[in-house]
Amino acid sequence: MKKLFITLFLYLFVCYFGQKVEFKAITDSSQVFKGEIAGVPVTLHLSYTGIADCSLYQYFIDGWYYYDKYQKKIPLTGIYDSGKLYLYNFGNRQKQNSKLLKDQITSPQKVEKTDEIAATLSPKEYMIFESDDIKENTISGNFYLKDKVQSAKLFTGNDMIYRFNNYLTLPNNKKINTFDFINKHGGNQLISYASGDNGNRVLLYFEHSSNFNACGRCGASEGEKGYRVLYFTKDWNYKSYEEFLTESCLENIYDTLETKSKDRKTLQFKVSKTSSSPAYAFTVDIKNASVVKSK
Repeated sequence: MKKLFITLFLYLFVCYFGQKVEFKAITDSSQVFKGEIAGVPVTLHLSYTGIADCSLYQYFIDGWYYYDKYQKKIPLTGIYDSGKLYLYNFGNRQKQNSKLLKDQITSPQKVEKTDEIAATLSPKEYMIFESDDIKENTISGNFYLKDKVQSAKLFTGNDMIYRFNNYLTLPNNKKINTFDFINKHGGNQLISYASGDNGNRVLLYFEHSSNFNACGRCGASEGEKGYRVLYFTKDWNYKSYEEFLTESCLENIYDTLETKSKDRKTLQFKVSKTSSSPAYAFTVDIKNASVVKSK
């Protein structure tokens, strides 16, 4: 009887205290894609090797692909350009021509001419993929071999190689990535979580760059900062989120006044008037994982 009681207690302890939220930030610098060339299954392994100039939407990639039936790796080099993939195999001159290709691509204008530059280096074969609809789960493209052009596709809705993943592990064995539904910048930190009559909430603090393009608007700024509240159903299905900025180059929010309660369980922020919005305030309740906005 005593052993049964201990077993039951441990089970209830794990069930009760195991219902927690955990956060982990993982930066990917490589991806494996499944796809097809002319209907034949292929696998691609691509790695980020550095930005072409000043934008994280444009970077060099290296890797390989193989036909799943044979699994003989064929080397690739190329460019990721805002969702468009250029991938080249130069045969016996793969190493030399890969370097020549990258040496000539030194600006966003040169990135736009990637295929023209690569053509002067006589690739043995190459692929070009372009995402037309982010809601689709495949990305279409073409495979070029000598004078032949064959259809190709990747079984993914996102072909970014370099990714700032922020994973939230939730109760009921659920896991989500803010990369998929907030933005690609990451920079989130878990503050607290709580439950209420309408479901569950997760409070995040965030700091991230304003613009992946360091040469563009706000590219050199300290970035976007603030709080996010993620809303879930009672069984932890994601519903929506709200964002509250304390600093933003994009929204011209600066000099926000912060006040902490004595017990540090609440934080109040007064945001100054900007050219596009009136002044307002909001209170962050850490214990209850909530934010209330006021005038």
